[in-house]
Amino acid sequence: MSYVPLSGLSLRDIEYVVAVDDLRNFSRAAERCGVSQAGLSEQVRKLEQLLDVTLFERSRRHVAPTPDGERLLALGREVLAAARNLLEVARAQTGPMEGALRLGVIPTLGPYYIPGLLPRLREHYPALSLRLRESMTDTLVHALRNSELDVALMALPAPSDALESAPIFEESFLAVFPSTHELAQKPKLSLSQLGRPDLLLLEDGHCLRDQALSICPTVPREGEQRLATSLEMLWYMIGAGEGFSLIPQLALRNRVDFEDLITVRPLPEPEARRTIGLTWRASDPRAPVFRDFAAYLRSITPENCHAIAKER
Repeated sequence: MSYVPLSGLSLRDIEYVVAVDDLRNFSRAAERCGVSQAGLSEQVRKLEQLLDVTLFERSRRHVAPTPDGERLLALGREVLAAARNLLEVARAQTGPMEGALRLGVIPTLGPYYIPGLLPRLREHYPALSLRLRESMTDTLVHALRNSELDVALMALPAPSDALESAPIFEESFLAVFPSTHELAQKPKLSLSQLGRPDLLLLEDGHCLRDQALSICPTVPREGEQRLATSLEMLWYMIGAGEGFSLIPQLALRNRVDFEDLITVRPLPEPEARRTIGLTWRASDPRAPVFRDFAAYLRSITPENCHAIAKER
């Protein structure tokens, strides 16, 4: 085989075409890559010329890889994974928790945990530069497996054998009712009382929805469920008197809105809680550094949450 120079081929161009394949949309791919749509489209066109292959079928409403494109995109993903592994191995030698760290976090945790965490991290890891990303669990898992994230904060267990996790703390669920709700007036409350048609849930894709479904004995049938897009909207729906729900402890800290409209009740059962942990790729050579990072996070567990004494 004759020598083919690589000067015209860049990892960035491969990232562009993989983003287009992931999102099946040039505009969203450009947004993910931080470039203009015109710039991304031009680089994809140049890469197609270099490879002498049309990678995508294009129309106004449709973007999909061609058969040749599918084969080359699979190779492109392998090239990106190898390049990221090269960086990870190099970073593992430069020192603990230095440089950029791409940290993912689930939406039902991030807004309530990250603000108190950032000053502590800045003090403890002055050479660390965080790159934060908030997404649902499945999206974070996909990003971890594809080396688009380094670590993620999520509810355990992580749904992939390709990942390793270290538990950090346990966070209780509290029952949150409209103040006039009959269960808000009960002297004692248990999970067995929560299987009611007015139980409000988050939309499909939120791990908190799955956790609520797992600990409540019965729930409304799928077509009858009242769904919220976020914890904030769930709070507003409860304040409006639409129903009740289970909300994690951290999301209720410093709440002063709707004090007269909402009643918060603890649940005594040990299963009414979730475990928050740090997750990374099992193959990542920085695993010892990430375990130490998880240990530090465990040492600064938020108030009213329960630090896990050691990895289980």
